[in-house]
Amino acid sequence: MIRQNILITGASSGLGKGMAIEFAKMGRNLALCARRMENLESLKQELLIINPDIKVFIRSLDVNDHDQVFEVVKAFAADLGSLDRVIVNAGMGKGASLGTGYFQANKQTAVTNFVSALAQCEAAMEIFRAQNAGHLVTISSVSAVRGARRAMTVYAATKAALTSLSEGIRIDVLNTPIKVTTIHPGFIRTEINAKVKTVPFIVDLETGCKAIVKDIEKEVASSFVPKWPWALFRYIARIAPLSLLAKMS
Repeated sequence: MIRQNILITGASSGLGKGMAIEFAKMGRNLALCARRMENLESLKQELLIINPDIKVFIRSLDVNDHDQVFEVVKAFAADLGSLDRVIVNAGMGKGASLGTGYFQANKQTAVTNFVSALAQCEAAMEIFRAQNAGHLVTISSVSAVRGARRAMTVYAATKAALTSLSEGIRIDVLNTPIKVTTIHPGFIRTEINAKVKTVPFIVDLETGCKAIVKDIEKEVASSFVPKWPWALFRYIARIAPLSLLAKMS
């Protein structure tokens, strides 16, 4: 099945922008939202140069404004006539070790990456249930497999929660025309990790997004990308001692 009309949140940069470019190459219509409207305007022009035959709609959205999330998703559905796929991508990686005075940063990550993701899933699923069709995609992380330390502690916890939420939705719509995919990207070079000099197995944005879009198109239930080494990592991480996890985070 071709999912022609695709909504991507957090589309102004990073994985969201990279996925939009890949889908534009495939001739898909796009509904893109993020806080930085100027970035979306620029991206829209770039996408229409890549493929002038597609439709591209853009809207400003702060996913932490949960009422606005529902308004924007409904507006995009009206723009395109239907939504075939919604990719819940917006997120952040602020934070620090708990107890070190950075509660507000940790809280912001917790709300954005989970509560606001929940709002996006709710809004998408309302559309899909009304249509009795659709594909929900959540962008989790390889860090969802186990806990992590320092700045990654809350981030990893939110991604584990998002993976669990996605599986619950998948179970809820089992054997229906609504599909749910959870993508767990490994280390892909984006704005979030741009200042980190040494990152193991990191790939460039285009390579990472091609791998992500490939598995989204397959509508797999869950995937770890790029396949090497992250498909193997998830099994090793589950049995790894805490001392090894400390070195990895």
